[in-house]
Amino acid sequence: MAPRKLAIVAATMLAGNAMAAEPEARTASFVDSKGHAAGSAQLTAMAAGGVLMRLDLVGLPAGQWVAFHVHETGACDPATGHKSAGGHFNPASKEHGYNSAGGSHAGDMPNQQVAADGSLQAEVFNPMVTLDNGEAGIVGRALMIHAGPDDYESQPSGDAGDRLACGVIE
Repeated sequence: MAPRKLAIVAATMLAGNAMAAEPEARTASFVDSKGHAAGSAQLTAMAAGGVLMRLDLVGLPAGQWVAFHVHETGACDPATGHKSAGGHFNPASKEHGYNSAGGSHAGDMPNQQVAADGSLQAEVFNPMVTLDNGEAGIVGRALMIHAGPDDYESQPSGDAGDRLACGVIE
């Protein structure tokens, strides 16, 4: 094959592979405890595994640390204080918290610092979940922001307080 044709074939194959390798992406729209829009999250599956979550929220407790978790059920009913989202996503049936000797829930993630204006912008990587419907999959589950920080050890949920903002992963 002539060099020029070989280069065109190689470029076409690379372009096709690049399109096929586009990462899976999902979104979640948060509502607060009154059902008002509170922000969004963009979730992207990483090539080596895990999910990167980009958060952009408003109306949170100014200047405070808040807990951020994946909850097991994709339901965000403000009338129940978002209790409709169930407990933390925990497919391996582990104890809660980074300080747990056996490891944490898949839905446990680091606390986040809210800015002085009540906004939260962050990127959080969770290596224990996938962006699908598999055993570790979080599609159709809920992301939750709590009123206080997670203490990383209290059972079953880190004593993080009320559920302030909830978003279903679409």
